[in-house]
Amino acid sequence: MIRLPDPAASRAVLIGTAAYQHLDQLPAVAANIRDLADTLGDAMLWGLPREHCALVPDPADAAAMLDPVHRAGEAASDTLLVYFAGHGLRDPDSADLYLGLSGSRENAGYTAVAYEHLRSAVRAARARRRVVVLDCCFSGRAARALGGSAETLAAQLAVDGAYVLTASPRDRVALAPDGEPHTAFTGELLGILRRGVTDGPELIDLDTLYRVLGERLGAKNRPRPQRSQENDVGRLPLVRNRARAGTRAPAGPVLESEVRAAMVATGLGLARMLRAAGRNRDALPVLRLALAERPPTSDTGTFAVQLELSELLADTGQSREAIEVLEQAFRQTRSGSGPEALQVCRRLAELLQESGNHIQACEVLKHALDLAENAGAAPVRDAPEVRAVPKPLRSGPPAGGGEPVISPRTPAGP
Repeated sequence: MIRLPDPAASRAVLIGTAAYQHLDQLPAVAANIRDLADTLGDAMLWGLPREHCALVPDPADAAAMLDPVHRAGEAASDTLLVYFAGHGLRDPDSADLYLGLSGSRENAGYTAVAYEHLRSAVRAARARRRVVVLDCCFSGRAARALGGSAETLAAQLAVDGAYVLTASPRDRVALAPDGEPHTAFTGELLGILRRGVTDGPELIDLDTLYRVLGERLGAKNRPRPQRSQENDVGRLPLVRNRARAGTRAPAGPVLESEVRAAMVATGLGLARMLRAAGRNRDALPVLRLALAERPPTSDTGTFAVQLELSELLADTGQSREAIEVLEQAFRQTRSGSGPEALQVCRRLAELLQESGNHIQACEVLKHALDLAENAGAAPVRDAPEVRAVPKPLRSGPPAGGGEPVISPRTPAGP
């Protein structure tokens, strides 16, 4: 069965030079690498982790451009994808291709990075499959350098699995249309990756990508891409075909926060099913995992998990840890409100009273009343009765670090 490259064992390096001192500016290149990174990371397309996708904007010298490629090549065991967008230059003597840097000058190849050096970095990679995408002027010369018979290509590369996709034919300028957010080539590339290919395969491979790119660019009278490949690497699938996913597929990239929120909701539902079946021991690690996967910038679904976990801990005699879980939730109520936030306060007050921390229980209930008033909600009902004789509070921070959730106050009278 044909599958996508393993995201955990793959790497991408996206290089883009948009700002130049001596050449025309290419502002669309900045959007190229940013949006291509988002597209490759879309869980509905490939799901390449962001830490596996290195962005190299406006490299100042050869080391800045090539070092990330060498690092990615050492880390990748499945697939290495290297993309460059910017000015391509030719040396007046050799006519070889050079990749533009911010300080590059026309007809001065020594002010840029020789394509040969990039090719050497890709050749040295551990990855089983290597893909090079060039979106620059005169990039077709790279395909010519890699072209010829299979024997000549193998001798030049000295590695298996090389695929080169270039934006323009030799000696034709790759278009960067005014008013468009991306260059002509990368704009079409992103459109195919994001929206898919109607009547195309379930997984879009490199050859399909090349064919559809040529059709769409040619229909707009824009330069057609060129390619060079070895060992049928063109059959390598790169992304899922969103056009085959059906009308109910998400219209845009899946955010990490959305994936985490779904994991939290699934974990909570599973834990409740386990508890209903009397399998509390199995439900406990599920709730801990769900709490660990909560979105870092959102409390959506977190209060429900914390309440469920605290109940389970209390039922199994782990009251101290149950209080600590609710204290963490209580800190979150300071920036939010709603029924679950009020429920957190009420349950925390009950556990604090049961453990003898009556003054803390009063403070929690006071905060709950403030939340209810600020939200325009009804007052907290059925609040636990707090006895008149307080016991000493717990001293020190809760387990796991952090400040005590409430600063104890000394009663005003005897």
